[in-house]
This record gives sequence, structure tokens and C-alpha cells, in this order.
Amino acid sequence: MFVRRVMSQQIATRPRFTSRRFSRLALLVIASLWSHTLAAQVRLLRASDNDTLPAKPATARLVYGTDSLQFGDLRLPDGPGPFPVAIVIHGGCWVSRFATLRNSTAFSDALRDAGIATWNIEYRRADSPGGGWPNTFLDVARATDQLRAMARTYPLDLSRVVAIGHSAGGHLAMWLAAADRVPSGSPIARRDPLPLTGAVALAGIADLAEFRTYSRFSCGDVVDGLMGGSPEQVPERYAAGAPRQLFPLRVPHVQIVGTEDRVMPMAAREAHRAVATAAGSPFSLVVIDGAGHHELLSPRSAAWPVILTEVRRLLTPAAATPGR
Repeated sequence: MFVRRVMSQQIATRPRFTSRRFSRLALLVIASLWSHTLAAQVRLLRASDNDTLPAKPATARLVYGTDSLQFGDLRLPDGPGPFPVAIVIHGGCWVSRFATLRNSTAFSDALRDAGIATWNIEYRRADSPGGGWPNTFLDVARATDQLRAMARTYPLDLSRVVAIGHSAGGHLAMWLAAADRVPSGSPIARRDPLPLTGAVALAGIADLAEFRTYSRFSCGDVVDGLMGGSPEQVPERYAAGAPRQLFPLRVPHVQIVGTEDRVMPMAAREAHRAVATAAGSPFSLVVIDGAGHHELLSPRSAAWPVILTEVRRLLTPAAATPGR
């Protein structure tokens, strides 16, 4: 728009060049500049762009189990603490070829710089040995509950803990917030889950069954691999593992998505809002104009201040739910 407006003004101020030939030339120039501007505007970030962002070293790399993928990076802010904690869960369609915790490292480092301790976790995905149902869920649960042991060594405020995840990690973050809603007989139920004060989904998948209908445009057919079958084959697993099936959540959760997100269509985010609201879940939908899918995990994007504001809001005493 800016280029077209400037060019129009230039033509209008020079009436002597009004021949048909010049007009056609001017239109071609305007069209060319406009197409280049649009191309620049639609160049959205890729997952690999976030992998290469610089980040300071973690305070400590810690394990929460014996498998090689059961570990995480703890980052502590400067100062004595105790610090609120963000559990950061990378996405990648629940499979290993798309992302690792490197994808969320710069994001975790930026949260640490903002005064929030981060526990950026790795976990077994559906295509990892031992991954998929139920262990992908149990890994993020064990990593979360490991904070109790970590707090004996590091200055962590366990009365202020949020889960924040991107894409498939957003699904897992919302699932962590629904821990007390998981049916007790499920293999992924937890006896004494660490309470959260909220969850932030960055284009997170709330409805696994719905995602199956359009995942081929982004992830491929991955949901059945995660769950070990379709909703018709293993309905009890979807009832325990899909956040939508567990509404209303006890704690607030936020869905943040960009208008240019090609993984989460507008219909999906609106369905999330409708179902969460109808169920009585404390829920907010934040739509960021011009942001794509991977902009949400970049602390250099225009989405970052919005995300940081939402994380801080969930960590305030008014939004927090005390207890361990």
C-alpha cells in the first residue's frame, strides 16, 4: 500500500507525463513494486529460522528419566529468586523430524531474560522408540512433576507455574493444565500432578479429532500415530488426551495465533473459542495480525511482546491458583 500510494503521488505531481505510453509504463512499475512488496510481506518464518536464533547457555541440563530423550534445559534469571516458572514444550507435529527443543531455545532464553525461569523440555514423540501413546503424554507429565525435585536445588516458585507450548506442544501444554480432568482409569492419569496457574497455546491443537481432518496440509497424518488409532478405534484415548474433551479447565488458558498461520485455520481457532466458552473454561483467544505459525516462537517477531504479556498475566497472583 505504501509503495502504491507514493507512486500515485509522484505521477499526480507531474502532469506533463500523461501519455498513454507513460501511463502503461507507470502501471507496470507500480505493479512490479507492489508484487515485490507482497512477496516480502508473505515471507513467513520457518521452523529452521527459530533453530538458528542465538541463545545463551542454559543454567543446567537435567534429566527426568532414563531415556535419552527425557531431559530438559533449565534457565534461571539473574538474582536470588524464587522465580516463576514456564514449562516450554516445542512442537513438531508429535514427530521427531520436524523439531527438537532447539526450536524453543531462543524463546526460552528470552523468557529467562524477562525474569521467568524456563524448563524447556525434550520428550519422546510418536516415532521415537517407546513414544506415542501413552509415553509422549507421560514424558511431559514427568518433566512437569520433576519441578518439585528441582525446586529443592534451584530457586523456583512452584505456586506460579505455567505451561506454554507451540503447535503440537500447545496441545500438550493444554493437556497438562487439564491434569485433574483426565479420567482416573486412563494410563495417562496422574495421582498427584503439579498444579499450574495457566497454559498458553501458541497455535496449539485443542481438538485432536478435528485436526485429523486437515493435518495433511501441514503435518501429514500424524494423529493416529500419536494416539495408536482413530477416534472410532480408541475413543477412550481421545477422551483422556484431547484438551477439548477435558473442558472446562480449572485454570485459565490462552490460545495465541496469527492471521497468516497456515497450520491452524480460522475455523479451528473459532471452534476452540466456542467450545471452551460454552464449557465455562476461563479462556482467551489472541489473534496477531500478520503473524504466521513460526513467528509465535520467535522472540524477534512482533508477536513476542503480546505473548510475554499473556504469560505474565497468567503468572500474576490474581490469576494464580496456590498450592503444590
